[in-house]
Amino acid sequence: MNRIPLLFLCAACVSTGTHEKAIEDLNKQHQAQLDEEKAQLADRQKKLEETEAARKDLEAKLAEAQKRSDELNKLLQGTAADKEKLDKLLASSNQQLEELAKQKAAADARAATYKSLTDKLRSMIDSGKLSVKIRKGRMLISLPNDVLFDSGSATIKKAGQDALAQVAQALSEFSDRQFLVAGHTDDRAIHTARFPSNWELSTARAVTVTRFLVSRGMKPEQLGALGYGEFDPVVPNDSEENRALNRRIEIQLQPNLSELPSMADLPATSG
Repeated sequence: MNRIPLLFLCAACVSTGTHEKAIEDLNKQHQAQLDEEKAQLADRQKKLEETEAARKDLEAKLAEAQKRSDELNKLLQGTAADKEKLDKLLASSNQQLEELAKQKAAADARAATYKSLTDKLRSMIDSGKLSVKIRKGRMLISLPNDVLFDSGSATIKKAGQDALAQVAQALSEFSDRQFLVAGHTDDRAIHTARFPSNWELSTARAVTVTRFLVSRGMKPEQLGALGYGEFDPVVPNDSEENRALNRRIEIQLQPNLSELPSMADLPATSG
């Protein structure tokens, strides 16, 4: 007669244990997500700190050049015999001062653009859909390829379309800038009728993304497309995780002409 209550008690114990295990697994998943978000935040903070350090370095150089200019102006009040020499030194110092001022202005502009871009894409950065970084001196938006395309395909998936639509909306506000869409693959070879190699695949994906951005409001004259294939990896192709990082679409922010040296500033060449 006592067996039935005992069976119910055992069933309740199993149910409670299963529930607690599920809660523990959810807590672990949540903690892992928090750890990943903290790491991404630390990476962005480090890049901002590096940009700020570079800006402060230019400020220090600018102050030093100004100090030299002031000292030379004082020396200019000296003897007439040294006036010509001092004039040359002063002209050189003023030229250096102007160049440093241009560099500082350009650095400030790049820092402001980087901050504006990250602010507009903050929600997507925080959710891990993309990253904004400086690589090889280029400011770029990087989207994981697996979010955008299936393996061996150049057709954008629904989730990829949603992500790119948000990117297009943000980039449309930079009407004075041009962007270069670059496709990248891992080192696994492909050989199909449509894609004889990873060059064709990466280029097709870049063109597809470019057309999609235009369809979402970006101006065609703002955009270009190219494919690097497997030849510009961000990490070695020595694991599945690394190969996934190398499969990506990068949208490079092209510099303004005002950020580049003028033709008059370039050194003359012979030949």
